[in-house]
Amino acid sequence: MQWHARGWPASLCRCQHGVRSSVHSSPLAAWCCSRRCSPSGWAIAFGPAEYFVLMVFAIVCLGGMAGDRPLKTFIAALIGLFLSAVGIDANSGVYRFTGDNIHLTDGIQFVVLVLGLFSISEILLLLEKTHRGQEAVKATGRMMFNVKEAAAVFVVNIRCGLLGFILGVLPGAGATLASAVAYMTEKRIAGPGGKFGQGDMRGLAAPETAIGATACGALVPMLTLGVPGSGTTAVMIGALSLYNITPGPMLFQQQPDIVWGLIASLFIANIMLVILNIPMIRIFTRILAVPNWALVPVIAIITGIGVYAVHATTFDLFLMVGIGIFGYILRKLDFPLSPILLGFILGGLMEQNLRRALSISNGELGILWASPITLGVWVVTVFMLLFPLIRIWRKRAKQQAAATHG
Repeated sequence: MQWHARGWPASLCRCQHGVRSSVHSSPLAAWCCSRRCSPSGWAIAFGPAEYFVLMVFAIVCLGGMAGDRPLKTFIAALIGLFLSAVGIDANSGVYRFTGDNIHLTDGIQFVVLVLGLFSISEILLLLEKTHRGQEAVKATGRMMFNVKEAAAVFVVNIRCGLLGFILGVLPGAGATLASAVAYMTEKRIAGPGGKFGQGDMRGLAAPETAIGATACGALVPMLTLGVPGSGTTAVMIGALSLYNITPGPMLFQQQPDIVWGLIASLFIANIMLVILNIPMIRIFTRILAVPNWALVPVIAIITGIGVYAVHATTFDLFLMVGIGIFGYILRKLDFPLSPILLGFILGGLMEQNLRRALSISNGELGILWASPITLGVWVVTVFMLLFPLIRIWRKRAKQQAAATHG
């Protein structure tokens, strides 16, 4: 297997466009959300019902924006919602899906879920590759692009940076959708003269730029509304919750040092990538050649120590392994794992806001579509729910038309 080193510098620092957009849009969105200044004004403008509907929209977006796997993505999000319900109900004191196990009283720990889904499942995949035989890895190509290539992709970087940022703001859109849309957009703009698929730099820079900008765009809903825009921001929300920090519009007023520190770290991280990666890229590529029999034990030990340090119980270790096996099965069935994290994070928030909304309305469900905000979000949610069906219908219609004329 060959690894083309030329691809890395083409994508280096492209997310600076997304970082700059995030710097302006995050505080702007927070200002718009909290325009009434007082907490009571904010509560009236965007209360529990609006939050609940927005989170339903985020879950539906996972399926509507999932490319060729909308159903599997939606099912994965529902699995996350189910896992978030494990534990004791804080309001009624009822044990839910614990199996009379005292260790599940507080629910599934976020660290256990993350490491089980991604680390253990990856270990099992590495063991599977080791059994089949590991392919040799060889780096080819240049490490840097020249001035001519940089000039050719300058406009592409700006265009795809903005496109990736906009798609990143949408909950659940993700880097996969952004890269695909950016590539197809640039291919359509280039026309017949483009050599996409044959080494055209625009075809390389477009998706990589969109991916970097998407990561920055996902911070906007996380910082302003507390809704994770991607699997990465879901992990960040989980980390912030460990320190009793709740992302939202008031975060800019109550703890601005955290917000601006996070935004500044994005700039610093890109600068450090240039300083570290250019001279050390050849060393980093050697990691791909490390045999799996040496890599797997190291990953397993680090993962086990990290989980055991949470509660110092062996039950968490067994639970992590069980979740890892489940994640491995899902990956073999081509289910995405990131929606499980998003569903897990949103599940508790959805339940809390639904309870608060129904408490305010004395149990009347009409509060969920009483305000213009909730009505607008419901309309967009229904469209996103029907979007995959419309896309499939159009695809079949084109195939039938092509078969008829063919």
